[in-house]
Amino acid sequence: MKRRNGTKKWAVCLLATAWMTCFVTGCQSNYEPYETAQTSKAEEPEKKETKAVTVSISGKETHLSEEAAITMAERNETVYVTGDQVNVRSSASLSGPILTMLNKGAELKRTGYHDAWSRVIYQEKECYIASQYVSLTKPEPVETAAAHVESSASLSGGEIKFDSSWKYAEFSKINSGSAYLYRSEAANRKGITVCVNAGHGTSGGSSVKTLCHPDGTPKVTGGTTGAGATQAVAVSSGMTFSDGTPEAKVTLAMAKKLKGKLLAAGYDVLMIRESDDVQLDNVARTVMANNQADCHIALHWDSTAKNKGAFYMSVPNVSSYRNMEPVKSNWEKHNALGESLVAGLKDAGVKIFSSGAMEMDLTQTSFSTVPSIDIELGDKASDHSDAALEVLAQGLVDGVNRYFGK
Repeated sequence: MKRRNGTKKWAVCLLATAWMTCFVTGCQSNYEPYETAQTSKAEEPEKKETKAVTVSISGKETHLSEEAAITMAERNETVYVTGDQVNVRSSASLSGPILTMLNKGAELKRTGYHDAWSRVIYQEKECYIASQYVSLTKPEPVETAAAHVESSASLSGGEIKFDSSWKYAEFSKINSGSAYLYRSEAANRKGITVCVNAGHGTSGGSSVKTLCHPDGTPKVTGGTTGAGATQAVAVSSGMTFSDGTPEAKVTLAMAKKLKGKLLAAGYDVLMIRESDDVQLDNVARTVMANNQADCHIALHWDSTAKNKGAFYMSVPNVSSYRNMEPVKSNWEKHNALGESLVAGLKDAGVKIFSSGAMEMDLTQTSFSTVPSIDIELGDKASDHSDAALEVLAQGLVDGVNRYFGK
């Protein structure tokens, strides 16, 4: 018994001594930081204090380190973007200003690597992109939506008729008119189709109503049709500029200028309206864009008289609306397109209203399955001369280039 008690006391003494040593000198952890597949031990950059931040990229939630200062391993290699609408920033931080957004397959030169951020060269400028969204391997090309069109007319360009078998087609009330698809003959043809929708211009459209949402739920914001309504006018007649010019006339002139610049830049163009009247309501226009184009740009001017500048109608931050299909699957793409267009307009010297966005529940957005935006290019007091439209058209083309990473 005495021997057992002596052993017990010795063990307690040993544990106490170990505890005191740990308290004074600090315990060492055996934890090893996770090593990415692209970073070897020998070239692992120095670690700095980080904090985990949850962000959403390409509609997926992920964790990304935000760091005040990081040390990057030098690189001289070509990398490719592996996701869609991936932000390129001016600094290696989530708070860094977004310079552009790139899509899958975009090629970049990488000059620095860290497991959180990569330093890259984009348009001869040094910038940063999340390392998890670039790869040394070029991803397989993805066919654009327009490439899936099977009709002979759309393959060669020409008149596009409304097809009642298209998804959401049953919600349209005015659809006897036609759109027209133009194929670019530029040497740098991109294989991307932009739907240019000259707002308004449907005779009798204001006397017909269509559902605001495909599931019949009410609008969540105000607008031409108030919040809480379940039906909206099929196509409104639009406002009149301060000098007496109808908005529909200006949107048509704007659409024609934009068409010419897009074709010259290598984009194919789906023109919804090329005359004073086309018998296609807002649902029909949207459904045609869904099936014949890779993005949808509706041209408008706001009804205020303040010359307040351009902005886009963003998707309302209302959970019920953002969780309704097809909005749920596409709202981030809609907003990304709007941001790109406003950035292009701003760079062209166009006046921008406020933050460049205004939340609005629109029929167009509610039925769109491709990146789709209503861009308000000013209001009834804005300059809509031929020279002003030229500037606006160039800004919009620059915005399209930003969106598609061209």
